[in-house]
Amino acid sequence: MLKTGEVLDQYYLEVRCMLLDIAATLDRLDAAAQRDQSPIPREDRRLKEIYQSLELLAQSDTSPDRAERLLNLFSDLD
Repeated sequence: MLKTGEVLDQYYLEVRCMLLDIAATLDRLDAAAQRDQSPIPREDRRLKEIYQSLELLAQSDTSPDRAERLLNLFSDLD
């Protein structure tokens, strides 16, 4: 079992990369909406779930079942 500092040492760069990828995807969505002069589909379930998952991950004082909660959130995708 890794200690907390070791977990950060081992996974920080990988997590940072994933978060940057999410930010870039949301930037692409914004750019596409601006380019096409169309509204961002805020009511689209997929986009709502992405933002719900980011809110869940942003909570630092949550239980250690984040992955399970995300799986449950996304399990209803068609």
